[in-house]
Amino acid sequence: MSGSFLETPISYLKGVGPTRAELLQKELQVFTFGDLLTLYPFRYVDRTKFYKVKEIKDDLPHVQLRGKIMGMRTEGKSRAQRLVVNFADESGSVELVWFQGVKWIAEKLKRGTEYIVFGKPNLYKNSFNIPHPEIEEISEENTRLASALQSVYNSTEKLKSKGLDSRGIWRLQKALVEQIKGKIPETLSDHLLSQFKMLNREEAIRNIHFPGNPELLERARFRLKFEELFFIQMKLLRLKLIRQKNYKGLEFTKVGEAFNDFYNQHLPFPLTNAQKRVVKEIRTDIGSGKQMNRLLQGDVGSGKTVVALMTALIAIDNGYQACIMAPTEILANQHFETLSELLREMDIKIGLLTGSSKSKARKALHEQLQNGAMNIVIGTHALLEEDVKFKNLGLVVIDEQHRFGVGQRALLWKKNEQNVPHILVMTATPIPRTLAMTLYGDLDVSVIDEMPPGRKPINTSHRYDSQRLRVFGFIKEQIKLGRQVYIVYPLIDESEKLDLKNLYDGYESICRDFPEPEYRVSIVHGKMKSADKDFEMKRFLKKETQIMVATTVIEVGVNVPNASVMVIESAERFGLSQLHQLRGRVGRGADQSYCILLTSFKVSAEARLRIDTMCRTNDGFEIAETDLKLRGPGDLAGTQQSGIIDLKISDLAKDGQILQTARAAAIELLTADPDLSLPGNKNIQLQYQFLNLNRPNWSRIS
Repeated sequence: MSGSFLETPISYLKGVGPTRAELLQKELQVFTFGDLLTLYPFRYVDRTKFYKVKEIKDDLPHVQLRGKIMGMRTEGKSRAQRLVVNFADESGSVELVWFQGVKWIAEKLKRGTEYIVFGKPNLYKNSFNIPHPEIEEISEENTRLASALQSVYNSTEKLKSKGLDSRGIWRLQKALVEQIKGKIPETLSDHLLSQFKMLNREEAIRNIHFPGNPELLERARFRLKFEELFFIQMKLLRLKLIRQKNYKGLEFTKVGEAFNDFYNQHLPFPLTNAQKRVVKEIRTDIGSGKQMNRLLQGDVGSGKTVVALMTALIAIDNGYQACIMAPTEILANQHFETLSELLREMDIKIGLLTGSSKSKARKALHEQLQNGAMNIVIGTHALLEEDVKFKNLGLVVIDEQHRFGVGQRALLWKKNEQNVPHILVMTATPIPRTLAMTLYGDLDVSVIDEMPPGRKPINTSHRYDSQRLRVFGFIKEQIKLGRQVYIVYPLIDESEKLDLKNLYDGYESICRDFPEPEYRVSIVHGKMKSADKDFEMKRFLKKETQIMVATTVIEVGVNVPNASVMVIESAERFGLSQLHQLRGRVGRGADQSYCILLTSFKVSAEARLRIDTMCRTNDGFEIAETDLKLRGPGDLAGTQQSGIIDLKISDLAKDGQILQTARAAAIELLTADPDLSLPGNKNIQLQYQFLNLNRPNWSRIS
């Protein structure tokens, strides 16, 4: 939004002043008129109907009445006073009750005067009262308001203390909307407005705050959601265009000896159809002469690592090196062991670089990378260090993308300044389609949506604390069969001391129930030193311990094929995607695996939905969709490294259709006018520039 009216400081609005202005800035990030206009209502109350007192029923959410005050009294002692008002119309009377602001409200109300009352009826000792209703003397303004859909705004305790509850914000919006005629610049083109039969921006803003009728409200919502999602997609798609234009990709035209030898001789199991499809998509990308930027999504165990390796082998066939970056040392070590095993009989040099690499090994590795003797290097953030130089880096694979910030990934680009490497980003966190389009809309997305044959679905069940002894009995049976077990405790930052105590209490009780020497127990949590953590993990990997008591540090990447039971303590305290990630630690071998969710009897409705979803399905994408509906996009994105999901009106869980419409419109527009230079797109160009002022230039980043 541009234009001097919209940039006017909020303190200049009638009814604001310096104190309220400061609060609006701090509490709601409202600095200007434009900010206030985009502070949208979160729901609407239908004020079109008036009830008679005798029509009040218990199941009515809110009622609006018209009548007179017949009497008033205060009851109770000074600290616990309440004001009781007898309010009547021609059909009967009802009590209005206030427990706060008693003196102030009593001074304001007048007997015999006609009022409009709006509130939620409450049944108390067989008769109705209305606690803390809105009450206003009848005037021309509120008679008009009483025949409308009234918007409701989010507020905070501090704002309420200065008279800016929902109704106070509504009054400010009213004062502002009365001034907008002719002052709201259009941000979309005439073509888009007519193509989707949209309201212009001024009408949309007027009707989102003060809907003329339900149909106009729906049209205002569509217009503003479309616009918000359209400009996000424009930004992502233009990044992609700029990248394709400015950076020519390496052309891997050859599929040669390394790839074919591996595919024909050393693949441990045939590729699934989904893996074949993804390899084909990648081959098309890297052979096209454009730089590949692809996000590869696939559930834990779906075979992403093999796809990454096959892509690396194509790079090697074309005379280039590949690097694979993982978020933790354990995961980097695991990738190194897996790939070394797969390439055991092939003449391909593979190296490992982490923070723990000794300086002698590090020096040798640096030399081999620089002279081209090393074909593939696997590592952690250590790969980003300045002294890590490649002879000719052609492919960068980034595992568990959400663990790396945008800026860190940019550093890997610089390892080959002449020719930017191809980028393959992998994640085992299934991302719902709408979120992927918004978070990673500048990347092409591939999905491995099929598990390798022979993988048995994990058997998930819900047990209460009272059934703990039965669960322990089951664990003992599994250990007798030679299996290993994870027992995971929640660790939530605010109460680390309490949680660590829970973890150690749990650990001690497990040691009591599973005594040495018959059983051996490991413990791992985030407060331990890396070396201690690795030592415990290695003991578990080597089967020296049968039970691993841990916090969520084991969530990403640990691969112990022999571990077949995952017990999650206080499962109601975990988010859905976290439960799914934890469950993915088992089920990696040929044995039937089990996930047991332990909870107390008192479980909230939302937690029950999470647990039921886990017991019902192993499908990561279905789980991610449910999670998005429950939690909203901000939480799911983890650290919102792109700052992109600051949505004011859209809801990615519900507005997938509008998002797809907006993305298709953005693609069509940029295909015809990539620089937004045509006169018909002037509005769009101005708004695009305005939205991207003072933003860092991420166009060099994948």
